[in-house]
Amino acid sequence: MLIRINPDNIDDRLINQIVLTLKKGGIIIYPTDTVYTLGCDLTHPDAYEKICKLKQIKPNKANFSIVCYDLSHISDFTLNVGNACFKMMKRALPGPYTFILNANNSVSKIFGYNKKTIGIRVPDNNICRAIVDALGAPIISASIKHDDTVLEYITDPLELYEQYENIVNIVIDGGAGGNEPSTIIDYTGSEPVLVREGKGNFEDI
Repeated sequence: MLIRINPDNIDDRLINQIVLTLKKGGIIIYPTDTVYTLGCDLTHPDAYEKICKLKQIKPNKANFSIVCYDLSHISDFTLNVGNACFKMMKRALPGPYTFILNANNSVSKIFGYNKKTIGIRVPDNNICRAIVDALGAPIISASIKHDDTVLEYITDPLELYEQYENIVNIVIDGGAGGNEPSTIIDYTGSEPVLVREGKGNFEDI
């Protein structure tokens, strides 16, 4: 199913339809402030395993990020987030950054295997934040690569629909996506370490 949503005028009925699909263990493709990604309800391990299969990654080897509405619940998933780290995250988010943090025991229980770190995203995108807010739980973020040698990611939601309409439950058309991923920052230690320079400028935060 293809669902078109205007990011500047969110239709709550469409968001609720998407949330109902997620709560049933469905898989969606949704826009972020960087690229379009595969997603599911974090609390549905079967859906997570389906995404891993689509990405051809073993579940215990996957390092997908989770998309949160804001930073109010990061303590539910992380350990030892110091003041310096939290201040940097507040400056950066919502925005095109992924923070790798130490995971607490609840993350291993959710994923079903020992997981020591977790990537946290709060994209500056009205559609995905509305979905997470209505769902009341984070969603998985697994970016979709492009077969093209020039474009790294698929940016056209209609192309995504043509390719995935029989594989996922919903493709959300929120306009053209980007072709530059998030900037990844590892803050599992005492100092932030730049892992990947993406859309977000590390020096700005």
